[in-house]
Order: sequence, then structure tokens, then C-alpha cells
Amino acid sequence: MKVRSMALLCGLLTSLATFAVEPEPQAPILGGEILTPIGAQRAGNAQGTIPPWTGGLTQPPANYRPEHHEVDPFPEDQILFTIDADNMAAYADQLSPGQQALLKRYPQTWHLNVYRSRRSAAYPQRVYDAIARNATSAQLVTAGRGGVTGAEISSPFPLPTSGVELIWNHNLRWRGIRVERREGSAAVTRAGRFTPVISDQDWAFPYGFDSGSPFKQRYPNLLLAIKSKVIAPGFLSGDGLLVFETIDQTNDPRKTWNYSRALRRVVRLPYFGYQIPAQNSDGLRTVDDFDLYNGPPDRFEWRLLGKRELYIPYNAYRLHDHQLSAEDIIRVGHINPDHARYELHRVWEVEGRIRSGERHVYSRRVFYLDEDSWQIAVADSYDNSGELWRVNEAHALNYYTVPVLWSTLEVYHDLKQERMLVNGLDNEQQPYRFRSDGDPREFSPNALIYYLR
Repeated sequence: MKVRSMALLCGLLTSLATFAVEPEPQAPILGGEILTPIGAQRAGNAQGTIPPWTGGLTQPPANYRPEHHEVDPFPEDQILFTIDADNMAAYADQLSPGQQALLKRYPQTWHLNVYRSRRSAAYPQRVYDAIARNATSAQLVTAGRGGVTGAEISSPFPLPTSGVELIWNHNLRWRGIRVERREGSAAVTRAGRFTPVISDQDWAFPYGFDSGSPFKQRYPNLLLAIKSKVIAPGFLSGDGLLVFETIDQTNDPRKTWNYSRALRRVVRLPYFGYQIPAQNSDGLRTVDDFDLYNGPPDRFEWRLLGKRELYIPYNAYRLHDHQLSAEDIIRVGHINPDHARYELHRVWEVEGRIRSGERHVYSRRVFYLDEDSWQIAVADSYDNSGELWRVNEAHALNYYTVPVLWSTLEVYHDLKQERMLVNGLDNEQQPYRFRSDGDPREFSPNALIYYLR
């Protein structure tokens, strides 16, 4: 049942309302009997359909092989029940409007297989320690594009009291220190045809480094840096991109460089974000749809709607399986539902409405954030006439050797075109390589040219 009132939310955390005034007495709540170290409710629900959090998944299963894809730690779990167009009314309170719209749009082929809920999200102790410090030091920057000060490593507001704080918890959540990956994306036609775009990506998260690291000292306002190069298809192969995503973008906005094989040089792009169509997406998502949301929050008025229970993609190890191909996953209008796993989890619900005088292709966005990771799990986006337009989902799993919860596949559904975009097709590629090093010299326009060789 939805919790629409902060008063009800405070019934669970009786002193939440005074946290901003008296931070010191409240800080010990994190990691205690009531809250997990990141601010989620430790207890399960009254029905027993959501279990208590007991530390998450911190060790790989016995059959995991290093430098291979993560194997399913819950292979014995069976489907509890299936939600489809015929019975969805019975589960409407635990489905977003977008999820219900997908079931109605594809009644014969799309359904949600619901499994036992497992709260597998876990992070290293240094991340928990940083979140506890953030709870008493982080502050919003409201001028210009906005930002956060006084925070480090992970989500800044473990006890959020506003919608914009939830957005920053998602944007600044911990995803590791350095990640190398090869993945595919596919813009799927209405007939189900697609040509995967394969790219190599190198991610560095200076925000997640310790304060004394050279990378963080060189770029104290840098959240992440990404350099990427297209491997296939041939007509795109050789193109590259470098992005600097900053924390406070008012005086230090996002920077993007592009290398085009046709121009044979690196070009600094104008500000690349917000509603601009993303590269190689065939117009099926905006730049700020990536990761279900990214970038500054200034074009929307954000409202915290409270907490509710929702069936969300989770523990997507079957969808992550290295034996699957893109053809096994992609269907007309949606992915193959037999490979997806849905579980009942508590989520934070936040709504964004376009500010007066601002422009965006979306007039309204509603995000549902997993309480155990601050990752947006489901996003419903509405066009400028107020109609539901796009439904996006992040199929997440715990990369338990780190550990970190992150999506393995992001699916962007366009209800108007009856098409979808899939990001994260890495089943036939090498698994993510999580590293603990990073040199700022590796992320520069000159380094991009070297990376493309």
C-alpha cells in the first residue's frame, strides 16, 4: 500500500523530522536495528513477502569462476506466480502505471514472472562508513543546475526528506572505482529486427575514490569519467566518446568530447544532456534517460511521494547468463519474459514535473528507487500532453565479488512507436572488470585518441 504522507513515513522513523536540526543523535540509526547502513528499512514487511535485510550477498557462490560472468546464487528459486494482462488488476497496487501499460500493450506475449524476494544488495564497509559521514555533512546546492557538497563516495542523503535528495542519492550512488566492460545496445524495430552496436567502455569514479587519491585531488568535483569506442557494426566502428560528469554543474558543467572517424579528430561538443536524443539510440531515449536518470535535476520540480511496495526487476542473473545471445533476449516490443526475474521490494517514489519556463520532451517523470541501493528500478515518463510515453526498467544484480548492485540490462520501451532500446547486452562478451586503480591522465582528449587505436 502506498505511503503518501511523510507523517506515515516518520511513524517508522520517529525522529526523522528533526534530523536536520539535531544530526548527531540521529546518525547512529544507520546500521542499527531500524535502518540498514544505507538508510533502508531493515525489517521485512508484515506479510512476510519482503524479508528483512541481513547484510546482503557478500560472497560468490561455490560454482562461480573468477573472470567469468556472475552465476545465479539462487538456482533453486522457482516462479511463485505470474502477472499478466488477465490478472494484473489483482496486483495493481504493486505495479507502476507503466508496467500495467506494458501488460496491456502486449497481452499475449509479456508477463512478469515473480520470484521469492531476496535483498541481496551489499556494499563494502568503506561505502557504509562514507554514507554515515554524508548523513551529517552533505548539503544541497540549489543555485543554477544544482549539486551536492560535503559528500563522498556514495549517496549523500540516507534519510531523505525531499524529492531532489532522492535524485542525488541515485546519481551519486556507489558503483565501484573503475570498471571496464564491453556491451551491446540494440534499437529494436516494431518487427523485432535489430543490429547490435558493440562498444568498449572504461569508467572511472573519482567520487568513489578515497580523498587522498591523485584522481580525486585532480578532479574534486568529478563524479565519473567515461571513455568509449564503438567496435561494431563496421560503419560506426572507430567512433569514440569521452564524458566528464561533474557533481556541481553550475560552474563546472558536464564536458563531452567526440571522435568521429570521418573527421579524424577529437571535437569538444556543446553541452550534451537533458532531452537531447542519445547517440546510437534511434531516438528511443534521451541523454538523461541513461541509467534511468542522470545529470542535473534543475529542469524539474521534484516531489517525494513516499514509499510503496512494487514488483521490480531484481537478481537478474538468468538474464545475465553468458550462454544467452541477443537473439535469446530480444522479442517484439519487449525482452523475453522467461529470462527476467521480478521480486517484491520497497521503493521510494519520486515525481518530477517540468518547471515553468523550462523545456524537455517529458512533462512528468515518476521514478521508483530500490530502497536497498538507491538505484532507480522503474521509470515512467509522460509526454507534453500528459500521456504515458516511455517505460524504462533496470534489471539489476549484485556483482558479489565487489560487492555492488548495478544493472546488467536496461530496457527502454516506447509505447507510441511500439519499439524498445536495450542497453547492456554483454552476455556474449567478457564480464565486467572491476578495478581499484585510476590515473587522471587516462581520461583526457589525448588519451581518447590512444584508446581508439
